[in-house]
Amino acid sequence: MTKQEGNNRRFEDKDELLKKGKRGALQMIFGRTTLVVVLMALQVLLVAAVFEPLSRYGPLLYGGITLLSALIVLHLVNQSSDPTVRLTWAVLVLAVPMLGVILYGFVKLDLGHRMIHHRLEELTRETIRFVPRQKRLMDYLWTEDPDLHSLAWYTTRQGAFPVYDNSEAVYYSLGDEMFPAMLREMEKAKKFIFLEFFIIKKGYMWSTVLELLERKVQEGVEVRLLYDGTCALFHLPYRYPKELRALGIQCKMFAPIRPIVSTSHNNRDHRKILVVDGEVAFTGGINLADEYINREVRFGHWKDTGVMIRGDAVRSFTLMFLQMWNVDQRREDYRRYLDIPIPRVDSRTGYILPYGDSPLDEENVGEQIYMDILNRAERYVHIMTPYLIIDDKMANALTFAAKRGVEVSLILPHIPDKKYAFALAKTHYPQLLSAGVQIWEYTPGFVHAKSFVSDDRKAVVGTINLDYRSLTLHFECAAYLCGVPAVADVERDFQETLRKCQRISHNDVKALPFKTKAAGALLKLFAPLM
Repeated sequence: MTKQEGNNRRFEDKDELLKKGKRGALQMIFGRTTLVVVLMALQVLLVAAVFEPLSRYGPLLYGGITLLSALIVLHLVNQSSDPTVRLTWAVLVLAVPMLGVILYGFVKLDLGHRMIHHRLEELTRETIRFVPRQKRLMDYLWTEDPDLHSLAWYTTRQGAFPVYDNSEAVYYSLGDEMFPAMLREMEKAKKFIFLEFFIIKKGYMWSTVLELLERKVQEGVEVRLLYDGTCALFHLPYRYPKELRALGIQCKMFAPIRPIVSTSHNNRDHRKILVVDGEVAFTGGINLADEYINREVRFGHWKDTGVMIRGDAVRSFTLMFLQMWNVDQRREDYRRYLDIPIPRVDSRTGYILPYGDSPLDEENVGEQIYMDILNRAERYVHIMTPYLIIDDKMANALTFAAKRGVEVSLILPHIPDKKYAFALAKTHYPQLLSAGVQIWEYTPGFVHAKSFVSDDRKAVVGTINLDYRSLTLHFECAAYLCGVPAVADVERDFQETLRKCQRISHNDVKALPFKTKAAGALLKLFAPLM
């Protein structure tokens, strides 16, 4: 048997684990996904059935709903939340009072959110003693880099995410490049491997990782895997965590989709984190599925990015993983993973600030950091994002930066993965173009990268898209790089990618099909709820 045949055989053997319980076309129709959808629909119909007998009291009911609608709108007007979100709710409540009132009350009174939020606050209190205070570094930044000092002050207060020096970053311009590096680092693991991913899907990439993880478990390495519960709808069997636990891999689904109507289903774990021995961490847009390394073609060439962090800054990624892992009330000795010596790195240049964002604390850390870059930029801000579904604050930050002479350039996909998101993005083009923002589309395919780079000094690489879901509804993470050599690599990649893009003009926007414009205009009204 040749080496290639052996690799293929191992791939097929590992694939059997995924095939077990994997749904085909008929299984999808009669399987758990359909059951969940049907049961949720039945709950909605049950609510409607409860209200139907009340129709005889039509005038009284109509008066009550009208009063509640007016009170909700008054409440919205006096809130301090995003005005775009408030406008969307107000339109829904006034246009369809019965549905709007019920939906608004359901979202605002949801107990699941409150329980998770309280648990995350508790976890922060339990783990904050392992977060270094960085007094020496912060005192130095106070005089030498006030901008970074103020940002680190903000992230430390909001989420216990400090800035680090003894750290270095390696940037990857494609998932094809980062995947081998991930495998190399996991092969070196001696103590533990933590993985947290939004998507895991059957294929070469996951089979290769699974084979490695199973081998490391046999070597005595602790392996934990956390993935988002939506995978059970489309990619993996619902009982897959149990199957992995039988192999010695600790595994959990975050927020499994259950046949209960709940707003908690709207808050997904969109993070991508790999931590090895607390010394090396990876993050970026890359999930564990073959399209992310271009072994499967879905929307043309898949352009994605990521970053490897080494040194003290890894501690924050370890902390983020452990907090999400223990959100289901588990207790453990955090010292084993957080109170450990981290070797000095060779690089002494620059700073790294890893951070996370939660949809439950009413503080949009990811959006604030993006706007901080835009507001402080002097020469340029270059952005890659798969989606452009933004609120007024972000639109104003982008346009104001361009109006004051900063070169603001965005690279977006030319081949979309979601047509509704594509149509919504186009609605922002006229305003941005008129202000001088440059918009480019990646003609070879789909851009899934989430990166900002500015003035040859600052960059962000992570999981945070420029859309409502990432900025307000999902759990996210990223690495803020300042003054490290990898910033130049992010900018170099942007310029190389730009050569494969076409620039969008006002004439291109005018030439869009009427149905695209109409769909975008209609969807924009409800974008914050999507």
